[in-house]
Amino acid sequence: MIRHMNPALYRRPSSVPVLVLVDMQQEYEIAGRPLALRGIAPALENCRLALDHARDSGIPVAYVRWIGGPLFQAGTRFARWIEGFEPHGCDMIFDRDRPSCYASPAFADAMERGGARLVIAGFAGEAACLATTIDGFHRGQEVTFLADASASHDLEDIAAEDIHRTVSAVMRAFADVMDTRSWIAGSAPFKPASASSKPSARQ
Repeated sequence: MIRHMNPALYRRPSSVPVLVLVDMQQEYEIAGRPLALRGIAPALENCRLALDHARDSGIPVAYVRWIGGPLFQAGTRFARWIEGFEPHGCDMIFDRDRPSCYASPAFADAMERGGARLVIAGFAGEAACLATTIDGFHRGQEVTFLADASASHDLEDIAAEDIHRTVSAVMRAFADVMDTRSWIAGSAPFKPASASSKPSARQ
């Protein structure tokens, strides 16, 4: 399969977003684990849509994972990538041991130097995604949160769905919040033209 180069990367490098996939790790997927998310399946489907769009469009992808502590020990199954979400050789990978992705100095440096808009998807909504969104806002970065490409946990007697809906509403003070398909449609300028849409050499 041929991957087409996206000319927008040359003409408008600062306007090309970065898809940030947060904690795509098996701890969140395996039933019975402390951080397992009941509503993860639809969120994973939308993470896949966002990732496929980014790869097809030449949008950079940054994976940020939690390494350390009792639940994310390096080398354990639960710290590994969720199947189907393994990084490619061209992707950025960052490790940290606190909720915000900016707890990784390398991530903070790369995102702030590039000045790109961050598009956040992953887990969990009420922790890492919320912390990263607020941190990015205070660092002067533009942030978009893909609410349906994330999920949150139950907290005390509040259902996970209610937590996630509330977290998404709070994030609107710091970021654009939208669904994955709307983001894909809105970022269409970064999608390379198909071969059939290119003008013929005879024209």
